[in-house]
Amino acid sequence: MTDDALRERVQGLMPQAQSELAEMVAFESVYDPTGTPPEDCDRMVDWLLDTFGELGFDDVESHVTADGSKAVTGHLAGPDDAPTVLLYFHHDVQPPLGADEWDSPVWELTERNGRWYGRGAADCKGNIAVHLTALRALGGDLPVNVKIVGEGSEEQGSGGMEDFVPRNPDLLRADAIIVADSGNFEIGRPSLTTSLRGVANVIVTVETLASAMHSGMFGGAAPDALAALIAMLASLRDENGNTTVRGLDSTETFDGVEYPVDAFRRDAGVLDGVDVIGSGKVADMVWARPAATVLGIDCPPVVGSSAAVQPRARARINLRVPPGMDAKVAQQALIDHLTAVAPWNVRVTIEPEASGSPFSGTTSGPGYDTMVDAMQRTYGSEVLLMGQGGSIPLCNVFAETYPEAEIMLLGVEEPSCLIHAPNESVDPGEIENMAIVEAMFLREYARRAAR
Repeated sequence: MTDDALRERVQGLMPQAQSELAEMVAFESVYDPTGTPPEDCDRMVDWLLDTFGELGFDDVESHVTADGSKAVTGHLAGPDDAPTVLLYFHHDVQPPLGADEWDSPVWELTERNGRWYGRGAADCKGNIAVHLTALRALGGDLPVNVKIVGEGSEEQGSGGMEDFVPRNPDLLRADAIIVADSGNFEIGRPSLTTSLRGVANVIVTVETLASAMHSGMFGGAAPDALAALIAMLASLRDENGNTTVRGLDSTETFDGVEYPVDAFRRDAGVLDGVDVIGSGKVADMVWARPAATVLGIDCPPVVGSSAAVQPRARARINLRVPPGMDAKVAQQALIDHLTAVAPWNVRVTIEPEASGSPFSGTTSGPGYDTMVDAMQRTYGSEVLLMGQGGSIPLCNVFAETYPEAEIMLLGVEEPSCLIHAPNESVDPGEIENMAIVEAMFLREYARRAAR
């Protein structure tokens, strides 16, 4: 099949891709690791079992993982001596974050201004549509073995698949792993994500008084727990906005694609007149250096607050850890830093949360070469190597369990998708092009791997 014929096949399948994505978006598959998962999580799993089964996959099954979520697996056999490609996706989604902030129904795929809107339209159900469309375009005539694995709690980071993979190594073993949970640098610019920052969170609690005390009678001498916490949090950045955790290097640079400041301002929604922070280039700051972010603070809200010196305050801090830095070491450095900068001998308790290691993806090998070639032919431009500030801990588990496998991150989640935010959307052109890329890869990888 020629490239033009393959493109025509994918284009002819796009109405079905839209219809199936609408079915997937309609499932409110927000997994809750702390309670009973909604029934739509199970409905989404059943839909996947039926759909991949209809495509000819054998042994399509769901598996309850350690956190209670369900993983979906299956196998489509190719020639006996052919390499195996594992296609990853996740089928859970982020919460809506306020239906009143959406311009169209959260759980209804809505076409507007050339984009398809709905929770999960890009992250990650749009990537499932890519897998399905690519496989259909090839018509079941595959020169490789194909396995699938769909994760059910990726958005909650609750670790179900991180336990499942090493417990079932043969079930998912592959020569090339396509992690479809990323996206291009921008629409129409083919990109591979080659680095992911890890994560190391802590919760810090400051205590100073037996109870809240009247600010008029005691303020000025009574140690204010909230003021102490604010001073500690302020020490995490310098005047330029660089993260300044003692013992952590904040000078590394990113060797891949540049991230223009104007593009970053647009993608991040930085308000007019507000500075982009940090003394490095944007790519350095978001992909190659640690970044501390205060996720939340427990203290009295403005409305209803009283004239009192606070006896207790706490905060949750997220530390993003770049490749080359150990997440556990970074977490301990954050703990040591906060302890050292605490003023007035306040009582400090720091609770480490789960940490995840940074990740560096494949940049050489037959799989990488096949993927780069497919991307360049599909998009007609050079492939960009980029980083991602977020974490996908499962990538490290794949690397540890299958050290010989080539692991590549790609997908439909370019910046204007607004994943994890209200009004998430996907550009259908990205679904089409990424389906062509994946179909080309599946068609040509075996030949290159055999050289």
